[in-house]
Amino acid sequence: MTTILHIQSSSNLQGAMTRQIGPVAIDRLKSLNPGARIIERDLVKTPVPHVSPEFLGALFSGNDKAEGLALSNQLVDEVLTSDILVIEAPMYNFGIPSVLKAWVDHIARAHKTFRYAQNGPEGLLRGKKAVLITSSGGFYSEGPTKSFDHVDTYMRALLGFLGITDVETIRLEGVAMGKDKAAAALAQAKKKASSLKQVASTS
Repeated sequence: MTTILHIQSSSNLQGAMTRQIGPVAIDRLKSLNPGARIIERDLVKTPVPHVSPEFLGALFSGNDKAEGLALSNQLVDEVLTSDILVIEAPMYNFGIPSVLKAWVDHIARAHKTFRYAQNGPEGLLRGKKAVLITSSGGFYSEGPTKSFDHVDTYMRALLGFLGITDVETIRLEGVAMGKDKAAAALAQAKKKASSLKQVASTS
């Protein structure tokens, strides 16, 4: 059975563009992967703690079952058991929301989701697919502000480091530049989300 992990990270619980497109993508993926199991992880409604001294102490204790790693182990298991990841990542000050970064810090674990091999780091999440849903008030996919985009670039680099190279991005740009541009971005994103072709390799 296909498992899809849905990550939400916008603090705008009512009007977030990413929160409007995420369910469209999930519905499309469910239609492509009949009987799929959906794991919902809302990082705003149920925040993941940021890195703390206690977490680091447990992480480097050599004991994977240390009390301080219980949540991290659960989050890692959700990723490991998933075939497709749908990650909603709005742009906050040119980067990802801090709640999403906290999740990253819990799931990017040596010997769990990556390892250092003889030829360097090696991702352990190979064979999985990911859909990134990003939104920004301006335009950052091209032009003079392209270098300010640390959302798509960061998430792709991170996922690639963990072994996930099959990544598709659904961008919503210019959403703060007037109602017309926001409506156009939303319509375009809905169209792309409704035409996703991500089929899990286990299907």
